[in-house]
Order: sequence, then C-alpha cells, then structure tokens
Amino acid sequence: MMISGLRVLFIAAEAAPLVKVGGLADVAGSLPRALQALPIEITGAKGIDVRVVLPFHGAIDRTNLNFRPVAAFTISHASGPIPGQVFETKVNGFTVYLVSGPPIMPEAPIYTSDAGVDGIKYTFFSLAALEFVRATNWSPHILHAHDWHTSPAVYALSLNRNHSSFFAHTATLLTVHNLPYLGVGAQSALQDYGLPPDYKGLLPEWARQMPLPLGLLSADHINAVSETYAQEMMTPEFGSGLDGFLRTRQDSISGILNGLDMQSWDPQTDKAIPVNFSTDTLVERKENKMRLQAELSMGPNPRIPLLAMITRMDHQKGVDLAVEGLRQIAHLPWRAVILGTGDPQLETMARDLAAEHPTKVHVITRFDGDLARRIYAGADMILVPSRYEPCGLTQMIGMRYGCVPVVRAVGGLKDTVGEYGDGEGTGFLFAEANPAVFADAVSRALDVYSDQRRWRGLQLRGMQQDFSWKQSAVKYFELYQQLATDRVGV
Repeated sequence: MMISGLRVLFIAAEAAPLVKVGGLADVAGSLPRALQALPIEITGAKGIDVRVVLPFHGAIDRTNLNFRPVAAFTISHASGPIPGQVFETKVNGFTVYLVSGPPIMPEAPIYTSDAGVDGIKYTFFSLAALEFVRATNWSPHILHAHDWHTSPAVYALSLNRNHSSFFAHTATLLTVHNLPYLGVGAQSALQDYGLPPDYKGLLPEWARQMPLPLGLLSADHINAVSETYAQEMMTPEFGSGLDGFLRTRQDSISGILNGLDMQSWDPQTDKAIPVNFSTDTLVERKENKMRLQAELSMGPNPRIPLLAMITRMDHQKGVDLAVEGLRQIAHLPWRAVILGTGDPQLETMARDLAAEHPTKVHVITRFDGDLARRIYAGADMILVPSRYEPCGLTQMIGMRYGCVPVVRAVGGLKDTVGEYGDGEGTGFLFAEANPAVFADAVSRALDVYSDQRRWRGLQLRGMQQDFSWKQSAVKYFELYQQLATDRVGV
C-alpha cells in the first residue's frame, strides 16, 4: 500500500539559506527540496507535500523577504498561556513557516551555551509547530524532527496521539545529527510546558527528563545521518550513555547518509575558485594550488603535496590528533594549511605547530567560506581525523574538488571514503584516534602522491562519486511511506 499525497511536517532549529550554524542547516535546507523534486514515478501523481517550520530567529534577514501571518495561538505554560504566531515566506521558490513568540527573542543567538535558556525557546517552538498545523487544519502523515531541539514535539505528540483524532495517524521520525547533544539543562523547561518525565523507567534515570532521550524513547523510528553512525550509537564508545537503551530499540533504528548540494559545490562553476575544472580538465587544477600557495605566502611549489584541514576547532574533530600527527612526520616532504576557529586551546595548539614549522604550516583561525573553497580546489589532501563523525560533508566536498581525503574510519567518513589499494578506493582511512596511526595514514597518502599517475586515478574516482541528495531523498520517502502505512494500520 502506498499513501498518495504524503504530508510531512519537517521541523528543525536551522535551515540554509535562511539561518545556518552547522550541518543541520544544510540538511534542513536541502532535503525538503530534494523530496519535492522527486519524480511522480516514485512519489505518485499527488507527489509529496513537505512543510518546513523554523523558529523566527532574529538572525533571519527581514529586509529581503516577504512574511505573511498565517496562524496565531497560545501554548500552555505553568506561568500562563504564551502567545505564538506563524509567518509564511518563500525562499528559492520553497515555502517556509516561521514560528514567533516571546521565548524566541530576536536579539538571542540561534544557540547559547545555556541549555536552560535554549530549552525554553525550543520547547516552545516544538509545541508551537504542532499547534500551527492544528490551527491550519493540515494533518501530517509524518512529523520529522531533528536533534534535541525538536525532540519535545515528538514526545508531546506521543503523549497526546491516542487522545487526538487530529494526530491519530501521524507517525514520528527523529533524526540524530549529533547524539552527545542531549539537551542537558532543559529539564525544567519541559516540566513548565507540561511534558512529564519518563515514568515507565525505560530510560536511564539521569536521562528521564532530557529532550533528546525522551524523543528517542517516543519516536516511531530513529535514524542517524549515516548507516555506520546508526550502529555506532548503540556502542559504549559513541552512545553517550544511552547505548544500552538504544539497543532495546535497534529494530527501529536505521541510517540514511546526508547528501551534498552538488550545484553549490561544483568545481566547474564555483565562482570562488580561480580556475574552474572538471574530470576532463583536471590538469588545470594545479593552477589553483599555485595561486593558493601564493595567497598564503607559502611560496609556489607544485611538487610538494599540500595538506589541508578545514574544521571547527573542537575536540570531536580531532584537531589535536592532526597537530601531533603532523609533528611526528615533520621530516617528510609536505606543507599544510589549517583553517578553522573554535576552542582557544586548539587554536593555540595549531598556531604552535606553525611556529615550530613556519615554512611548512600555515594556520588561519577564522571562518572564511570563500577561502575554504579555494583550499578544497587547490590542496592535495583534506584531513578529517574526527573522534566521531555522524556524517560529515568535508570529505565529500574534498572528493568533489579532487582533494583526496585522509579520514578516521568512523560514521559517515567510513561510509563515503573507500581505502585506496590496487587502483581502487577514494582515500585513506585509519582506525584509532591516535596521532601515530593518523600519521601513518598520511604517510601512505604521501607515498601514493609520489606516483602522479596513481594519484590522478584516485582524484578522478573521488570526483565521480554521486553524493547528491536524490539518492537519500528516495530513501527518506520510502521510510516515510513505511512509517505512515504502519501508523494507519494501528
């Protein structure tokens, strides 16, 4: 049985291009459009109706878009009803709904360092998203929520679904982009908005009133943003203390790899890089390397391999592993550029490496999107030594631009990069979060680089990979259909 005209309520804390902090915005900005672009051969004649709902953050540009009020309501709270309003706008031809209300303060950042403050905002947003579709009488087949910020919507729906004809046939899907972010500190916000703890005792005691664990408890299905990360979440190393509970739900956990915006990330048309190129004109790529070296005052030298790390300076990303690993192989012929900002200690660690090896290492501690593109287009290798990586786009972008990835074999990195060997594979992988093991992987890559015929084959295989959203959108549509069908049969 296939449900015709599938309706999906897609709620997230951020979505590009309206508002972007991290990778979640790329997913929430690209997946809904990819779903609605699926051909009728897949979706049926009525297609799929995806309604994207976001908080009306102050960071959203109010000058170049038109906003039309479409709903007003109140949300119950211990201190009294809180008013909410929803506005509709069009972004690149796609309809988006924005939730406004006192807890979503225009002057506040998207996320703060205080989960208690964020808990108030995002619990209000989650409940307001549900109230919005009720107020407009648009009953979804699927509620698709993302991470802890929208988990309260999943939990609230599960508590009320059996007593509400409106949501009786709505199935819930919770996508986990980063499991360690559980919403610690948001407990009191849940209580004030009338969402009780897990009284059944299925969660660990410490997690019974945290947003993400409650979402994981109550969602009809859980999916991670890569197949490997879906399995890793159920292990002690990656499970953030919830691995035992998640194993009890293993039949309802799966993984779908995030896609890449293949139009935005296209070396043939990218206006931010000096020389455009393709698999047919790969030889022209070397000019980008020469110009990048000149831009960074590194001294042009096309023969020495240029390593790159484009990252958020965070413990998760393994910046310390890369710095110490490169220090261990400083005697080998290479240069490196590190671009990123974040943890001051890690920034200092990277700058210390550059001070030790001023002719080999160049560090830029800022966010610079255009420079990142020039690095992808000019460097020879992209280093991604993450301690864990639910999906990761860096390695996909690197391959798209002929920049060969050296990655730790975890999560989406393992699912997208194939180990080089005998004329196959697209990069180099290492297993342990250990500087010496990382350094060994880089050394293997340097050895292959010395044979430019083999290296070109490695680059070409990476550039030919299809990381588009289309494949993932089909998998999400099939999952939606399965969940909606199962729910209708309840």
